[in-house]
Amino acid sequence: MDVLVGDIIEMKKAHPCGSRRFEVLRVGMDFRIRCEGCAREVMVPRSKIEKNIKKIVRGTPDV
Repeated sequence: MDVLVGDIIEMKKAHPCGSRRFEVLRVGMDFRIRCEGCAREVMVPRSKIEKNIKKIVRGTPDV
């Protein structure tokens, strides 16, 4: 799965605040993602993220 830093991902399950959209801050064996609703940051293992992604929205390049 091709997920890049800066992408917005929509998950199958919602965060406790109700938002399903997260911004990707770090990619590797673990992903650091920030909730779009409450701005909380969490580290999640790659395997868990990859099976829970519903849609990937590409971030805008900083040019």
